[in-house]
Amino acid sequence: MSHHISGPRATAESAADITDLFAFPSPEHRGRLVLALDTLPFAQPSSMFSDGLIYRFRLRPLTANPRQSPVPFTPSGDEIIIDCVFSEPGNGRQPNGAQQECTCRLPDGQTISVRVNDERGDQADGIQVFAGPRWDPFFEDFPAEQQTLATGQLAFTDPGVNFMDGKNVLSLVIELDRALLPADADLFGVVGETLTRGSVNLRIERIGRPVVDLLLDPRQFDQVNRDLEIRDLYNMDDAFHLSAAYVNAYRARLNANLAFWDGLDGKKDWPAGLDGTHPLTELILADYLAIDIAKSYEERGSFLEIELAARRGQPHLTCGGRAPNDDVMDTLFTMMVNGGNGPVIRDGVDWPTMPASGQFPYLAPPNPDPPQRPHTLSAR
Repeated sequence: MSHHISGPRATAESAADITDLFAFPSPEHRGRLVLALDTLPFAQPSSMFSDGLIYRFRLRPLTANPRQSPVPFTPSGDEIIIDCVFSEPGNGRQPNGAQQECTCRLPDGQTISVRVNDERGDQADGIQVFAGPRWDPFFEDFPAEQQTLATGQLAFTDPGVNFMDGKNVLSLVIELDRALLPADADLFGVVGETLTRGSVNLRIERIGRPVVDLLLDPRQFDQVNRDLEIRDLYNMDDAFHLSAAYVNAYRARLNANLAFWDGLDGKKDWPAGLDGTHPLTELILADYLAIDIAKSYEERGSFLEIELAARRGQPHLTCGGRAPNDDVMDTLFTMMVNGGNGPVIRDGVDWPTMPASGQFPYLAPPNPDPPQRPHTLSAR
């Protein structure tokens, strides 16, 4: 899920802590798909990737479900996997720190290696890779979100305060040609994961859409599983094949927290079903970015457009997915609070402090003097 310290295991192993996932058509090279996975909140300019982890992208073709289905799409077809691993930092010294290499295995079996912190990345047969510290692209007024949860009143102001301002993450950016993906599909679900590296690969974290943590962390509204820390269980589950063992616990938590957000404007835009299920619960549980790689890049406004258009029984108009400069939090808050039947619910933070560019590797260079990670922190 997303993230920034989203559960006990993420707190214990910050190298595996996923902060964000992005998937968007390349604004620089037509016919290419960009995937970006960010980890290690509060990274320093000298921070290194873990040589004990697999950093994984998973893609599945999506098939449309009948109109008004709670889940717009069903993952189908063969899965596409891109696995990236990192070497142990070498003894050779460079001006920007110890030497480390990233090696990515592509769906067709070929591999590409790139030196960490190489701004040019590396290219080979339709793929380009960058790995290194970047300015954290996430932007939101997190303290106002927490005040909203505590008081039951929308606490956003204009302007808001970007809680992630000045912080860094470790970013893995991959740009690949359309030819490396199945030719018979344009619509894909995208997931990012971190797993243990070795003879047994255990999933530590996963992410599809941003800030599912916002809907799984608060327990005070959940009358079924109030004492259960559910986020580690959710992270260990498979985004494309949820286990029946815990899915009802996820549903109870989402039903309760989605109902809280829906009530903040004093009206009910998402009436629950006869069994108490919130209309958005199954959509949230289908936790992957839906992206149409046949459409062109959209800097703003494409996030969730594909899923919501499908719920209305209408064709989608954008590429979907998620671009770094898209104000996804306003989209999420508006969807949850009024279902688009009212004004945009703004948190007052409309752009990242350092916007992404239109050139590879897209994410902004790291802050050379970022804040240190606090000893205690409950934020994403």
